Amino acid sequence: MANSGVLVVDFGAQYAQLIARRVREANVYSEIVPSHITAGEVKAKAPAAIILSGGPSSVYAENAPKFDGEILKLGIPVFGICYGFQVMANTLGGTVTKTGKSEFGRTKLIGKESKLLKELPLEQLVWMSHGDAVTQAPNSFAVCASTADTPVAAFENESGQLAGVQFHPEVLHSEYGQAILHNWLVNIAKCATDWTTQNIAEQEIANAKALIGDKRVICGLSGGVDSAVAAAIVQRAVGKQLTCVFVDHGLLRSGEAEQVERDFVAATGVELVVVNARDQFLGALNGVTDPETKRKIIGREFIRAFEKASRDIAAGGEVEFLVQGTLYPDVVESGGGTGTANIKSHHNVGGLPDDLKFKLVEPLRSLFKDEVRQVGIQLGLPEEIVWRQPFPGPGLGIRIIGEVTAERLEILRKADAIAREELRKAGLDRSIWQCPVVLLADVRSVGVQGDGRTYGHPIVIRPVSSEDAMTADWSRIPYEILEKISTRITNEVREVNRVVLDITSKPPATIEWE
Repeated sequence: MANSGVLVVDFGAQYAQLIARRVREANVYSEIVPSHITAGEVKAKAPAAIILSGGPSSVYAENAPKFDGEILKLGIPVFGICYGFQVMANTLGGTVTKTGKSEFGRTKLIGKESKLLKELPLEQLVWMSHGDAVTQAPNSFAVCASTADTPVAAFENESGQLAGVQFHPEVLHSEYGQAILHNWLVNIAKCATDWTTQNIAEQEIANAKALIGDKRVICGLSGGVDSAVAAAIVQRAVGKQLTCVFVDHGLLRSGEAEQVERDFVAATGVELVVVNARDQFLGALNGVTDPETKRKIIGREFIRAFEKASRDIAAGGEVEFLVQGTLYPDVVESGGGTGTANIKSHHNVGGLPDDLKFKLVEPLRSLFKDEVRQVGIQLGLPEEIVWRQPFPGPGLGIRIIGEVTAERLEILRKADAIAREELRKAGLDRSIWQCPVVLLADVRSVGVQGDGRTYGHPIVIRPVSSEDAMTADWSRIPYEILEKISTRITNEVREVNRVVLDITSKPPATIEWE
């Protein structure tokens, strides 16, 4: 990494990836490193600045992530966020205590004139998530902001190059969070603003061409933007040497399988093998209601279907490479972080069997989701694929509360299609992160339809705003749009007689119900 980049030190944060993304949003390169990184290792990387992330621990707890305090003596600008803020305070002689007062969600911040908040409103709303608090700033540090319950909500040293905040500026719900980060990175830490996605596609095409040479390669398409962009890059690099495999497991939303088979092929000219595995998946899910068991079954059956298809392809000549749409967050969550950040044993559904001996091609490994979308647009992929809302790997299988059956899948598809159509018509499908539609299949709701008593199913709609999926706020959809969605679903989906709106943020509730 050149000395224009930023190291994000990960203390097991939900938000470490988002911090890194926000840094890149300021056109500054970033990478995530574990909290046990040493001062020597930091010095060798020669970063322009360091950001200390949040985390779930207390700095005074025995099992708290260790931090090499010598990092703060290297002369490199350091910015602490939440737990990272408390680590800075604790390391530099300040005081962190459990006050008995917690702050979660939107909180009013009262700032003071300072380098950190220069030219920003001194009163602003920020996103808090903490139980402990800094009760005394380190010597020679000035307190820059406070809240009703947190007297030290931000501090800085005389130069501003050692600074921190108790709140989360990286989260969209902090009104001026990005402006605070940008100000510190560019104006105080003097980071170079030369990171861009503009030439990523060309570079990755060249890299893939050099890596693959004249060998054959396959790619498993999920219907999502990540695998589609990865496949498009490799297709540009090696053309007909690439064969894509699409496993239609019957758990996609209405029209999505057709999108892959028709629109993606039309845009790229890629050779596509479609595996119809709907009956296979339904049979395996028969009688299963536990959500984790569902996930494992779907992962297992996906691998079986993909394995068979890949071997059929390999029968026509050896296939040496496998394309994966691995993103930078996948890399970090699969072992690049610390503590709770190591949450994925494999970023793909279920992983790949040991006997599938492929060399991996991962052209998106350094990118975040929105950067991938930019590359997809540059490559001319259809908007329907580039801007498709995030969708869980197990698909509709975990949006049915109860057993997954063909009948229940059809009910959910109809309801989901209506919700998506009305949000699209209202111009809201880009302003919300996603809108899961959930079928409470094991719940019966009393209703009255056509002057008769009915016992239908409730449908839950869950529109959320987010950029990282790690935090989310429920989207404020206009009442008239909600009315259209509810009326259409109860009129057009005969098995449904009640539509419910989920108005819970994350935390405390996840985006998906199961």
